[in-house]
Amino acid sequence: MAIEKITMPQLGESVTEGTIEKWLVQPGDHVNKYDPLAEVNTDKVTAEVPSSFTGTIKELIASEGDTLEVGEVVCTIETEGGDSAPVEEAKPAEGEKANEIPAAGAAPTKNLEGEKGSSKPVKPQGGKARYSPAVLRLAQDHDIDLNQVEGSGNEGRITRKDLIKLIDSGNIPQAGSETTQAPQAAQAAEPAQQTAPQETPKAPAAKEQSIESAPGDIEIPVTGVRKAIAANMLKSKHEAPHAWMMIEVDVTDLAQFRDSIKGDFKKKEGFNITYFAFFVKAISQALKEFPMMNSMWAGDKIIQKKDINISIAVASDNALFVPVIKNADEKSAKGIGREINELAQKARSGKLKSADMQGGTFTVNNTGSFGSIQSMGIINHPQAAIIQVESIVKRPVIMDGGMIAARDMVNLCLSLDHRVLDGLVCGQFLARVKEILEKMNKDNTSVY
Repeated sequence: MAIEKITMPQLGESVTEGTIEKWLVQPGDHVNKYDPLAEVNTDKVTAEVPSSFTGTIKELIASEGDTLEVGEVVCTIETEGGDSAPVEEAKPAEGEKANEIPAAGAAPTKNLEGEKGSSKPVKPQGGKARYSPAVLRLAQDHDIDLNQVEGSGNEGRITRKDLIKLIDSGNIPQAGSETTQAPQAAQAAEPAQQTAPQETPKAPAAKEQSIESAPGDIEIPVTGVRKAIAANMLKSKHEAPHAWMMIEVDVTDLAQFRDSIKGDFKKKEGFNITYFAFFVKAISQALKEFPMMNSMWAGDKIIQKKDINISIAVASDNALFVPVIKNADEKSAKGIGREINELAQKARSGKLKSADMQGGTFTVNNTGSFGSIQSMGIINHPQAAIIQVESIVKRPVIMDGGMIAARDMVNLCLSLDHRVLDGLVCGQFLARVKEILEKMNKDNTSVY
């Protein structure tokens, strides 16, 4: 028998970490190779971590809610066949050294097993102090001494929930303090000096984090999907200087064309041909003519993407997903409509895969489906722009010759990253989208 490690896999081309949402196995369970071990949330998608071996689950290293980087150990498994070779958990791999935190004030050392004379508390799991990136970030942000935190996870492992509970309570063991007995002695000798440094930095964090619920309030746990959305939107707003533009488009001819074919199309193809498919088609065509719109900011350079992959926002009952239509400029309105329909069904049934979410270069959001007529979207990082397609509304419009007519009008609202794009190219791009849409009619438009 041999002990093997199961690590966090690479679940997407740009994925660097994942959060354990739910364990599907427990220590002692027998699993076959490729059996799912855990559900992991990454990049707004829940994927399964498969077993690389056949054997018996030995230990769950990560707890539910832990965020681990790709390559970090999530569990160990006792395989069938081979010599017994226990996993040496106290000796981390080269890439894991950053996750070890020595005792406060101590010199850096690889030995975390509580050497003779050391005042550092001995951690569980053979004395090995192992922390997930999420735990490390919280500890650094709130100046928490992890050596004084008692973990509630597997084998005493400190979890993100443990730290959040400490932060909410305001009873934070400060980094740089001595062990539990040492601060008490220091407080007895110098109460005024000891109180001031502890309370001053701690108050703002406690004030921001502590929101008490009143009787009758409903507390809703933040899911992995919601955390991913929040992180990506926050990153976009902090990093990208947003600017906005809007253009008004007369889609009367397009509306008449779509209405004339939708019944026969549904009978023939089995799904609805929506206005949104035509908008995505027109935007994809314009992106090909204005490739700068299909770019990304990369620090010291701007990357102009060759493929035109359109991200579309799809909402389920309690989450938002952004799957991708690959090479949209090469597809017909029918092909785009089919993909929109399939991706929406996958999102609402929880069957979206990580591959469905990867590679987007430009986002088109169908806010008009909710009746919105004007909105400002947050750019889908690291893309450079997002278009909100608003609701088609009949309005009186002054036509050539001064006549007033009821026309089907729609607003297209563009949010842009001003590091990458300027008003000139964005204005030209929107004008071209307008031109394409206003020429879509029964005489020169085909869905095939």
